[in-house]
Amino acid sequence: MVPTSFYLILAGLLFIIGTIGVLTRRSALIILMCVELMLASVNLTLVAFSRQWDNLTGQVFVFMILAVAAAEVAVGLAIIITHSRQNNTTNVDEVNLLKW
Repeated sequence: MVPTSFYLILAGLLFIIGTIGVLTRRSALIILMCVELMLASVNLTLVAFSRQWDNLTGQVFVFMILAVAAAEVAVGLAIIITHSRQNNTTNVDEVNLLKW
């Protein structure tokens, strides 16, 4: 049986990789993938604690997070595709739709 601390270390590493990706990348698609990586690390943490305490509450939260993540990806990709069709780029530095 794998100790819970191994799962938490892996989840922490995944979250750090996702955070670094969000902070350093300029492509909207890569940033969206890094946010999904961060959500996956949170899901791993919830499942690890759920397994440790023999409680299904963490797994129920994982299903809710997956539903929210699916909606986020659908809306995010729609925005990215619309913007890339108008401006021929997915670079977040060139997004100026909200400027006056």
